Amino acid sequence: MKKPLVILTGPTAVGKTALSIQLAREIEGEIISADSMQVYKGMDIGSAKIRSEEMQGIPHYLIDELEPDEEFHVVRFQQMAKAYLQQIWQRGHIPIIVGGTGFYIQALLYDIDFTENKNDDAYRQEMEQLASEKGAEYLHQMLAEVDPRSAQDIHANNVKRVIRALEFYHETGQKISEHNEKERQKTSPYNFAYFVLNDDRSRLYQRIDQRIDIMLEEGLVEEVKRLKVKGYTRDMVSMQGLGYKEILDYLAGEISLDEAVYRIKRDTRHFAKRQITWFKREQDVIWLAKENFHYQDDQLLQYIKEQLQKQGILTGKQ
Repeated sequence: MKKPLVILTGPTAVGKTALSIQLAREIEGEIISADSMQVYKGMDIGSAKIRSEEMQGIPHYLIDELEPDEEFHVVRFQQMAKAYLQQIWQRGHIPIIVGGTGFYIQALLYDIDFTENKNDDAYRQEMEQLASEKGAEYLHQMLAEVDPRSAQDIHANNVKRVIRALEFYHETGQKISEHNEKERQKTSPYNFAYFVLNDDRSRLYQRIDQRIDIMLEEGLVEEVKRLKVKGYTRDMVSMQGLGYKEILDYLAGEISLDEAVYRIKRDTRHFAKRQITWFKREQDVIWLAKENFHYQDDQLLQYIKEQLQKQGILTGKQ
């Protein structure tokens, strides 16, 4: 029998965290974070990381596990998350994947094979050199010419993923977007339910703006200052995160604080829009439009539990 797996995702600031805690309590679940930033220690405010008191005793994984100068990418996420799945099942509990990094979720859910072809270090170094000389946008445009779908999915600032996609094309002559699409057609090895929480666009954008205002009140600038003092720099994957790179630019005197805040809000709204587009392309997704449940978490939970019972993920005891 396939083992159970629950996914609760959706765009940033939609309210996944609070709902996931309630769900975990209801179904004897443990939570694995599918967030590319919350895995880093000391990056709490800008990543909207769940606080220990908010966890209400529910075990959480892939939160505060790495230092900001450590590499965290889809392959490492997949490896670490699979190890945690085994531990959770051994305890007789249900793993709940919570977070908004759709590519990570897809990689875990369909066990996508990221087996590398022979690495061409010279080509990668050439691409890194191009990025430093001509900028991230130049490299992103190169990708758009050979693999428009990947260019649409990967933000220009994510230079490492852009280079990986270019490398894949260089090595195989195949678009990485097509490779991943084929991998996605595989049957999932899990008995899963994939929920996407969503909200009216204007309400979501309002929540994003409010969240960023709260981050600033809670000390986002001071958090980035501390990270900078520790030697973490803008070229690290962790410091490319929304909120961090903009505040670093402010601290470097390149832009005003008002401009930094404007960019964080604008780019976070764009990010949320891209997340929704990603989830709309996924198969077997159950959409949870908050307005359809009158913004009542108890109604949302009841519906989720009904779906889990239909899937055979929940037994009578829960």
